[in-house]
Amino acid sequence: MINETASSADDRPILRPVMPFEPTTESSVRSELRRMVMEVFTIEREPTGEPDLLMQRDGILLFNPDGALTATFEGRLLIDSEEAYRQLDTAFATLDHMPYFREHDGRQVIHAVRGRIHPKPRSWHWNAFLFVATFLSVLLLGTEMALSEIAATNRPLAEQLLANISGELWRGLPYALSLMLILGAHELGHYFAARYHKIAVTLPYFIPAPFFSFLGTFGAVIQQREPFRNRKSMFDIGAAGPLVGLVFAIPIVIIGLATSPTGPITPGGWVEGNSFIYALSKTLVFGKFLPSDGIDVYMNQLTQAGWAGLLVTSLNLVPLGQLDGGHILYSLLGEKARRLYLPIVGLMVVLVFISQFWLLWALLLFLLGRIYVPPLDMITPLDSRRRMLGLLALALFVLTFVPVPLSQVVSDGSIPLPQNTSTVWLQMTVGVMVVYGWLRRR
Repeated sequence: MINETASSADDRPILRPVMPFEPTTESSVRSELRRMVMEVFTIEREPTGEPDLLMQRDGILLFNPDGALTATFEGRLLIDSEEAYRQLDTAFATLDHMPYFREHDGRQVIHAVRGRIHPKPRSWHWNAFLFVATFLSVLLLGTEMALSEIAATNRPLAEQLLANISGELWRGLPYALSLMLILGAHELGHYFAARYHKIAVTLPYFIPAPFFSFLGTFGAVIQQREPFRNRKSMFDIGAAGPLVGLVFAIPIVIIGLATSPTGPITPGGWVEGNSFIYALSKTLVFGKFLPSDGIDVYMNQLTQAGWAGLLVTSLNLVPLGQLDGGHILYSLLGEKARRLYLPIVGLMVVLVFISQFWLLWALLLFLLGRIYVPPLDMITPLDSRRRMLGLLALALFVLTFVPVPLSQVVSDGSIPLPQNTSTVWLQMTVGVMVVYGWLRRR
């Protein structure tokens, strides 16, 4: 997941009053900005009043608290928009300005905003501390899984080992190493994609949860310290995490299933939910869909880590706000992506009545799901290759989504609906396809 430090002007108030155009800059800075712009842009009009209205109209955010809108130029680009932005960004830097590319009423718009962003280096000590704490958290959970497996055949031995659990932590390494590998790959996918686009981000912050999560962690996040340059960088950074994470999660799931035993479903126990990918993996490994005929797989540590990785991927791919899926959808649809807020939150509210697991997630999406940070350059479109990958990423959301993450087996050994049916999957798939198609037409 990527956390951005600010949102567009539509979502969050500007930190300070917008400064008016400064008359003293007309003969120097503003005229120099105009000269730079004219090298790549035909200027047809220069709005000179109400800069705050111009910024709100085009979603311009002041990332620097000392920033101000210096000039706005409307017209047409003379060269490719991506190359034009690169040239202007380099030229504007000499005057401590940033260019914003927008489109309005059929015209292309360039805003010159004073106050560039200069992120200061951050210490890596907190990242290291949280990494170690999270590793210990998932290691402890993995050890508990290992002792539970031993207790199934030799309860006295399990109780003896539990009394000295600190000396038995090595038993939880399969789960801890596998899950940290998946989460680490996910976050480093974001990190290296950001470095490729020369956008400053922090190292991953892992979040331990030794007593409050059935995964042992609440995942990880990196903080983006500069805005996206254009939709291409937004897409690449947003999609890199889930795609790289799945490269590790799927093989771990398959290896885990291949080394996990099967057995009768125990009344009163808990059964993990099935996503399309997880269900397909079980079918490939065991030759049939499980659970069926009162038999299910007994997940070992690798299987649980891979299943958790698929769950975390699906949560990040929810197409809203600052989640990875939100970045992907915004890069595909632009401002139209905001229209998905109410349908997605509504679906999450419906899921709360199916599984209480979604209660906190629905609340978070309600509060934060509408927050977006438009890229600096909103003129440059995505290329066809990225659009295809974007559709694949949205499909992966459906394929990894688990409508009911956990279900408790009732006394007669059966699993409550909708755990053992594909009804919810079908509804979610059709819902996402209908909403996406509607947004495309509009």
